[in-house]
Amino acid sequence: MKNIVVLISGNGSNLQAIIDACKQKKINGTLRAVFSNKADAFGLERAREAGIAAHALSASQFASREAFDRELVQEIDAYAPDVVVLAGYMRILSPAFVAHFAGRLLNIHPSLLPKYPGLNTHRQVLDNGDEEHGTSVHFVTDELDGGPVILQAKVPVFEGDSEEDVTARVQAQEHAIYPLVVSWFVDGRLEMRNGAAWLDGAPLPPQGHAAEE
Repeated sequence: MKNIVVLISGNGSNLQAIIDACKQKKINGTLRAVFSNKADAFGLERAREAGIAAHALSASQFASREAFDRELVQEIDAYAPDVVVLAGYMRILSPAFVAHFAGRLLNIHPSLLPKYPGLNTHRQVLDNGDEEHGTSVHFVTDELDGGPVILQAKVPVFEGDSEEDVTARVQAQEHAIYPLVVSWFVDGRLEMRNGAAWLDGAPLPPQGHAAEE
């Protein structure tokens, strides 16, 4: 069984989707540990309830981002992870952290990348009058939200939508596609090669795998 470590900062709803998928054997791996940079993150409670090791690391204990990430790498490596999954982890990662886990570091971002990297994506979509929004699972590289896309899910944006409406619609898709991508990785079907995402031995297009097929 492949080892999975998840990093969170908050509620952990994507973490819950991965916990559930592991329980249901939809992911052929073991969720070994959950780490958070916030001690009060509800996601840590989700981990404990599922019998998964839960750790909090506070940035205020460290002199620099690099020192924080060095400690985090050491603590993650104790669980011998095959894949490290960022699920609402809100810290910018140092280049050394990204390099250490290169090719086995996944993230989910609430936009149709390369549109709207960074924060407040739902607000930007509404402010710009977009009719379509969505979420992207991608490999992590040094570029913020810029690694190769693996899978995207699109949602409509309706007139009169609030930020909460859009968030709920996007999260429903996230909870479906993130466990799927993690399962591809642990089954050995997915890899990052030459700066691109490859699935079943073939390179994926810039928008990732076409989910409709």
